[in-house]
Amino acid sequence: MTSYFQFISAKMSVPSSVSGRRKSRFPDTRMQLNFHSDSASSAELISVSVVVYRPDRQLLERTLSTLDAALDRLRITDHVVSAPLYLVDNGRMERMDWSELVGEARLMTTVIEGQGNVGYGRGHNLAIERTSSRYHLILNPDIELGGDALSHALTFMEAHPEVGLLSPLILEEDGDQQFLCRRYPTVFDLFARGFLPSRLRARFKNRLARYEMRDVIDDKNIVWDPPIVSGCFMLFRTDVLKKLGGFDPRYFLYFEDYDLSLRTHKIARVAYVPSVRVLHHGGDAARKGWTHIKLFMTSAYKFFNRFGWKWI
Repeated sequence: MTSYFQFISAKMSVPSSVSGRRKSRFPDTRMQLNFHSDSASSAELISVSVVVYRPDRQLLERTLSTLDAALDRLRITDHVVSAPLYLVDNGRMERMDWSELVGEARLMTTVIEGQGNVGYGRGHNLAIERTSSRYHLILNPDIELGGDALSHALTFMEAHPEVGLLSPLILEEDGDQQFLCRRYPTVFDLFARGFLPSRLRARFKNRLARYEMRDVIDDKNIVWDPPIVSGCFMLFRTDVLKKLGGFDPRYFLYFEDYDLSLRTHKIARVAYVPSVRVLHHGGDAARKGWTHIKLFMTSAYKFFNRFGWKWI
């Protein structure tokens, strides 16, 4: 596989191979992108940022491996695509051997560290302010990309210049679809979905299905302008992202993607494109303990204060 990145760090040793590589769960459907030379260059087409805080090493390896494979399928007039990867390390206690982690793919990775745990959105902002690419991908460290995810995504974005933000089809490990596009939430929607026992939550199945846009989101049809999309994979036109100022740094964790999605609608269109497919290993805040519940509630309060309270 062609490698696009070379590790950048004065502190790192010679890269060693990464263990635990797995065969992709997605079909092998290579395609070639024939962008015009005046619309994109091989050096500045796309950049990627991943924010980590004491990450699961195996999941992060899968993210980087599938990212490298997806980039391998991008072609611009028969030239491979080069793309900077920004790994933002918000961890405080221990340092990860990044050279070992990205060694096999030899990713040209800029590690941003030493800032402490500044939060998810502010972490990505540290990368966004550095990039000058045409597109920028905000990516979670628990995502596996389909091999043709980026080629399909960039083909769509090039065909629709009015689109500033693209969201993919997101799958569970068992192949079921995650419904992470959202209509504007009520306080009750958030409480019922996140904190009610499953037996009680079942009483509000139809209401929550509407909140999760299950009436229009499927695995075949493009949906234009879903109000809110997930921050686990957000492909932006970089000029749109910079015009928005990136994430609002007032959110430490949770709801920063809700906020950014709603602001994006003011200057560009948003599209859900199910031909772009990823696998997501993430979980709910309520299952991660009391600290995450408090962070969720704090960010929800900030979100509703900014965009308007809707209780029921």
